[in-house]
Amino acid sequence: AIRGGVPVCFPQFNQRGTLPKHGFARNMAWQLDEAAQNGAAVASDDGAHMSFTLRANPETLALWSQSFVAQLCVALVPGQLTITLSVNNTEVQNDLQFTGALHTYFAVDDIDLTELRGMGGRTEWDAVADVHGVADEILYVEGEFDRVYDAPGKPLYVQDGSGTLQVEQSPSWGQSVVWNPGESKCATLGDMPADGFAHMLCVEAAQV
Repeated sequence: AIRGGVPVCFPQFNQRGTLPKHGFARNMAWQLDEAAQNGAAVASDDGAHMSFTLRANPETLALWSQSFVAQLCVALVPGQLTITLSVNNTEVQNDLQFTGALHTYFAVDDIDLTELRGMGGRTEWDAVADVHGVADEILYVEGEFDRVYDAPGKPLYVQDGSGTLQVEQSPSWGQSVVWNPGESKCATLGDMPADGFAHMLCVEAAQV
Protein backbone atom coordinates (compact mmCIF):
# COMPACT_ATOMS: atom_id res chain seq x y z
CA ALA A 1 0.00 0.00 0.00
CA ILE A 2 1.10 3.57 -0.68
CA ARG A 3 1.97 5.52 2.48
CA GLY A 4 0.10 8.67 1.50
CA GLY A 5 -2.82 9.93 -0.54
CA VAL A 6 -6.07 8.13 0.29
CA PRO A 7 -5.64 4.34 0.48
CA VAL A 8 -9.04 2.61 0.25
CA CYS A 9 -9.49 0.20 3.17
CA PHE A 10 -12.06 -2.33 1.89
CA PRO A 11 -13.71 -4.73 2.62
CA GLN A 12 -12.13 -4.88 6.08
CA PHE A 13 -11.00 -2.22 8.53
CA ASN A 14 -7.62 -2.88 10.14
CA GLN A 15 -7.34 -6.50 11.36
CA ARG A 16 -10.99 -6.94 12.34
CA GLY A 17 -11.54 -10.10 10.34
CA THR A 18 -9.80 -12.84 8.41
CA LEU A 19 -8.56 -10.73 5.48
CA PRO A 20 -5.17 -9.02 5.18
CA LYS A 21 -4.91 -5.80 7.21
CA HIS A 22 -7.25 -3.14 5.80
CA GLY A 23 -8.55 -5.57 3.17
CA PHE A 24 -7.30 -5.95 -0.37
CA ALA A 25 -8.62 -2.98 -2.36
CA ARG A 26 -5.68 -0.66 -1.60
CA ASN A 27 -3.22 -3.19 -3.03
CA MET A 28 -5.05 -3.98 -6.28
CA ALA A 29 -5.22 -2.28 -9.65
CA TRP A 30 -8.49 -0.45 -10.29
CA GLN A 31 -9.82 0.11 -13.80
CA LEU A 32 -10.00 3.68 -15.05
CA ASP A 33 -13.51 4.23 -16.36
CA GLU A 34 -13.96 4.37 -20.11
CA ALA A 35 -14.66 8.11 -20.26
CA ALA A 36 -11.10 8.76 -19.15
CA GLN A 37 -9.27 5.85 -20.77
CA ASN A 38 -6.81 8.27 -22.34
CA GLY A 39 -5.48 8.99 -18.85
CA ALA A 40 -6.86 12.51 -18.61
CA ALA A 41 -9.53 13.66 -16.20
CA VAL A 42 -12.99 14.56 -17.48
CA ALA A 43 -12.79 18.34 -17.23
CA SER A 44 -15.17 21.27 -17.44
CA ASP A 45 -14.99 24.94 -16.59
CA ASP A 46 -16.06 24.08 -13.03
CA GLY A 47 -13.54 21.33 -12.30
CA ALA A 48 -12.51 17.80 -13.18
CA HIS A 49 -13.31 14.26 -12.13
CA MET A 50 -12.14 10.70 -12.67
CA SER A 51 -13.75 7.41 -11.70
CA PHE A 52 -12.17 4.03 -11.03
CA THR A 53 -13.79 0.61 -10.64
CA LEU A 54 -12.81 -2.57 -8.83
CA ARG A 55 -14.91 -5.66 -9.52
CA ALA A 56 -14.88 -9.09 -7.96
CA ASN A 57 -12.34 -11.22 -9.83
CA PRO A 58 -10.42 -14.45 -9.19
CA GLU A 59 -7.90 -12.57 -7.05
CA THR A 60 -10.56 -11.02 -4.78
CA LEU A 61 -12.66 -14.18 -4.66
CA ALA A 62 -9.66 -16.16 -3.44
CA LEU A 63 -9.68 -13.89 -0.37
CA TRP A 64 -13.36 -12.99 -0.01
CA SER A 65 -16.20 -15.06 -1.51
CA GLN A 66 -18.40 -12.06 -2.26
CA SER A 67 -19.30 -10.59 -5.63
CA PHE A 68 -19.30 -6.79 -5.70
CA VAL A 69 -18.58 -3.70 -7.73
CA ALA A 70 -16.79 -0.80 -6.04
CA GLN A 71 -16.42 2.60 -7.65
CA LEU A 72 -14.20 5.45 -6.51
CA CYS A 73 -14.93 8.92 -7.86
CA VAL A 74 -12.39 11.72 -7.41
CA ALA A 75 -13.71 15.22 -8.10
CA LEU A 76 -11.78 18.48 -8.06
CA VAL A 77 -13.11 22.02 -8.03
CA PRO A 78 -11.12 25.08 -6.99
CA GLY A 79 -10.30 24.74 -3.30
CA GLN A 80 -12.05 21.42 -2.83
CA LEU A 81 -11.42 17.69 -3.25
CA THR A 82 -14.31 15.21 -2.96
CA ILE A 83 -13.79 11.45 -2.89
CA THR A 84 -16.78 9.12 -3.04
CA LEU A 85 -16.66 5.34 -2.57
CA SER A 86 -19.74 3.43 -3.73
CA VAL A 87 -20.12 -0.32 -3.27
CA ASN A 88 -22.83 -2.46 -4.85
CA ASN A 89 -23.77 -6.05 -4.14
CA THR A 90 -23.94 -8.14 -7.32
CA GLU A 91 -25.17 -11.30 -5.56
CA VAL A 92 -28.84 -12.03 -4.92
CA GLN A 93 -28.14 -14.87 -2.48
CA ASN A 94 -26.10 -13.04 0.17
CA ASP A 95 -26.26 -9.74 1.98
CA LEU A 96 -23.18 -7.56 1.48
CA GLN A 97 -21.42 -6.85 4.77
CA PHE A 98 -18.10 -5.03 5.01
CA THR A 99 -16.10 -2.49 6.96
CA GLY A 100 -13.62 0.03 5.67
CA ALA A 101 -12.20 3.52 5.57
CA LEU A 102 -10.88 6.22 3.31
CA HIS A 103 -7.44 6.37 4.94
CA THR A 104 -6.78 10.03 4.17
CA TYR A 105 -3.25 11.33 4.77
CA PHE A 106 -2.95 15.09 5.18
CA ALA A 107 0.39 16.86 5.01
CA VAL A 108 1.06 19.21 7.93
CA ASP A 109 3.97 21.56 8.56
CA ASP A 110 4.69 20.28 12.06
CA ILE A 111 2.58 17.80 14.04
CA ASP A 112 3.59 19.55 17.27
CA LEU A 113 1.86 22.72 16.02
CA THR A 114 -1.17 20.91 14.59
CA GLU A 115 -4.62 20.77 16.14
CA LEU A 116 -7.86 19.08 15.10
CA ARG A 117 -11.08 20.83 16.07
CA GLY A 118 -14.67 19.61 15.95
CA MET A 119 -14.70 16.26 17.78
CA GLY A 120 -15.73 17.74 21.12
CA GLY A 121 -18.19 15.57 23.05
CA ARG A 122 -17.98 12.60 20.69
CA THR A 123 -17.42 9.07 21.98
CA GLU A 124 -13.70 8.28 21.76
CA TRP A 125 -11.79 4.99 21.83
CA ASP A 126 -8.05 5.31 22.30
CA ALA A 127 -6.82 2.16 20.56
CA VAL A 128 -3.25 2.58 21.85
CA ALA A 129 -4.22 2.59 25.54
CA ASP A 130 -7.53 0.72 24.96
CA VAL A 131 -9.39 3.39 26.90
CA HIS A 132 -12.89 4.71 26.16
CA GLY A 133 -13.87 8.29 26.87
CA VAL A 134 -15.23 11.52 25.42
CA ALA A 135 -13.26 13.69 23.01
CA ASP A 136 -11.98 17.15 23.80
CA GLU A 137 -12.99 19.95 21.44
CA ILE A 138 -9.36 20.48 20.38
CA LEU A 139 -7.17 17.42 19.84
CA TYR A 140 -3.38 17.55 19.93
CA VAL A 141 -1.12 14.71 18.82
CA GLU A 142 1.55 13.57 21.27
CA GLY A 143 3.33 10.29 20.59
CA GLU A 144 1.45 7.45 18.88
CA PHE A 145 -2.15 8.55 18.30
CA ASP A 146 -4.77 6.05 17.11
CA ARG A 147 -8.34 6.89 18.08
CA VAL A 148 -11.82 6.05 16.80
CA TYR A 149 -14.69 8.50 17.22
CA ASP A 150 -18.38 8.53 16.54
CA ALA A 151 -18.61 10.59 13.37
CA PRO A 152 -19.18 14.22 14.33
CA GLY A 153 -21.85 15.04 11.74
CA LYS A 154 -20.26 18.45 11.19
CA PRO A 155 -17.03 19.74 9.65
CA LEU A 156 -13.67 19.14 11.29
CA TYR A 157 -10.79 21.58 11.02
CA VAL A 158 -7.12 20.69 10.76
CA GLN A 159 -4.92 23.67 11.64
CA ASP A 160 -1.17 23.28 11.29
CA GLY A 161 0.20 26.74 11.97
CA SER A 162 0.15 28.02 8.40
CA GLY A 163 -3.38 27.20 7.32
CA THR A 164 -6.70 25.56 8.11
CA LEU A 165 -8.29 22.67 6.21
CA GLN A 166 -11.98 21.84 6.51
CA VAL A 167 -12.78 18.11 6.44
CA GLU A 168 -16.28 16.66 6.04
CA GLN A 169 -17.60 13.13 5.69
CA SER A 170 -20.89 11.61 4.63
CA PRO A 171 -23.21 10.44 7.44
CA SER A 172 -23.19 7.01 5.80
CA TRP A 173 -19.77 6.53 7.44
CA GLY A 174 -20.44 5.97 11.14
CA GLN A 175 -16.98 6.64 12.56
CA SER A 176 -13.95 8.89 12.15
CA VAL A 177 -10.41 7.68 12.77
CA VAL A 178 -7.46 9.95 13.64
CA TRP A 179 -3.98 8.43 13.35
CA ASN A 180 -0.34 9.38 13.62
CA PRO A 181 2.33 6.74 14.35
CA GLY A 182 4.46 8.98 16.57
CA GLU A 183 8.24 8.94 16.54
CA SER A 184 8.79 5.49 18.07
CA LYS A 185 6.37 3.55 15.87
CA CYS A 186 7.40 5.55 12.80
CA ALA A 187 10.93 4.25 13.30
CA THR A 188 9.62 0.69 12.85
CA LEU A 189 7.83 1.45 9.57
CA GLY A 190 10.19 0.72 6.71
CA ASP A 191 8.15 2.74 4.21
CA MET A 192 8.21 6.00 6.19
CA PRO A 193 11.17 8.33 6.72
CA ALA A 194 12.29 8.72 10.32
CA ASP A 195 10.66 12.14 10.61
CA GLY A 196 7.59 11.21 8.53
CA PHE A 197 5.32 11.27 11.57
CA ALA A 198 6.08 14.98 12.07
CA HIS A 199 4.58 16.02 8.76
CA MET A 200 1.33 14.04 8.45
CA LEU A 201 -2.00 13.39 10.09
CA CYS A 202 -4.62 10.87 9.00
CA VAL A 203 -8.25 11.92 9.45
CA GLU A 204 -10.40 9.11 8.04
CA ALA A 205 -14.03 8.51 7.23
CA ALA A 206 -14.58 4.98 8.49
CA GLN A 207 -17.05 2.20 9.14
CA VAL A 208 -15.42 0.23 11.92
